[in-house]
Amino acid sequence: MAAHDFDTVIDRRQVPTSKWDRYPQGVLPMWVADMDFPVAEPIAAALRDRLDHPVFGYGGPGPASLRDAITSDMLDLYGWSISPADVVFLPGVVPGFNQALKAFTQPGNRLVVETPVYPPILAAAGNWDLTRIDVPLLSVEQGSGVDLDRLTGALADTAAFLLCNPHNPTGRTRTRSELEAIAKACLASGTVIISDEIHCDIVYGGAKHLPIASLSPEVASRTITLMAASKTYNIAGLKTAYAIIPDAELRRRFIAANLGMSEGANVLGLVATEAALRHGRPWKQALLAYLEANRDHLIARLQREIPEIRINAPEATYLAWLDCTALDLGDAYRFFLDKAKVAFNPGPSFGSDDHHVRLNFGCPRSLLDEGIDRMVKALSQR
Repeated sequence: MAAHDFDTVIDRRQVPTSKWDRYPQGVLPMWVADMDFPVAEPIAAALRDRLDHPVFGYGGPGPASLRDAITSDMLDLYGWSISPADVVFLPGVVPGFNQALKAFTQPGNRLVVETPVYPPILAAAGNWDLTRIDVPLLSVEQGSGVDLDRLTGALADTAAFLLCNPHNPTGRTRTRSELEAIAKACLASGTVIISDEIHCDIVYGGAKHLPIASLSPEVASRTITLMAASKTYNIAGLKTAYAIIPDAELRRRFIAANLGMSEGANVLGLVATEAALRHGRPWKQALLAYLEANRDHLIARLQREIPEIRINAPEATYLAWLDCTALDLGDAYRFFLDKAKVAFNPGPSFGSDDHHVRLNFGCPRSLLDEGIDRMVKALSQR
């Protein structure tokens, strides 16, 4: 395997970027799910080749070669057999689940989400005048697991379930038995499953990602699966994602609900995505090893130096959900921002409380250590 450099700190303030521009110069940003690593060389090379052609037209329905690559990836990684025609290209997963809600719900319908959860999932019900039904996950102390009894009960008489798998912010993967119980409840009630699986490639150790639609053709016929190379390969700014919708009628209704809100995927994003899927796997394996080591380093340091913070080792994503309740900081996000000059995501934005924050460990180890050092120092000076 070729060497890959994840340790070099890149000055990202040289170019416009939301992660580094939101906060003043002295603040270390560890918030949005955007890694501080250079793009994989096969992706950079493919983009350079495409830039040699001087015309940048619409991406259209997406190249057949990319559809084939996605189809091959699903079979290889998950044993899930799909057709190239099942793929619908999008500018992002968030537009995708909003488009699905427009297609399959009516104002006043019930939408089930699990909390805490990615803020745009939390906000989606309000975009379409739906009644949001929140099903809390178990606490960090209890392992952040799914409360299956409560969830399956909530799914009765519900139009749609917006699933986050792997889960953001807790980093949990879903077990087959959990997904089977969810699918059974959704099929029984006629609930459409809209599954945000954008972090599906970033899974550690013995954990496995299982697309809920891969459980059976019956489940697939009620599911819109949303994926992208953007998180794994750090190309979110290229605005390219895809829905996988095996059921032809479901797919027709999904496409019809676009209503001019988005015009397919970014032409360069399609190039980058295909390069990632076809040539990026060695880089991805090196990335996963680095991120897993970062995760373990973070947990070890917190347990040793700030043991009051409760955290479960994320099985997936490069995000850590920190329960700071025992520190009695009041607003943990504000404390660490003001006193430590570290910017996390605040718990309330995920539907949790202000004792929780989300930390992004997708960065060079030296930046991760700097962030932890700042936390320790700020707490020692209280």
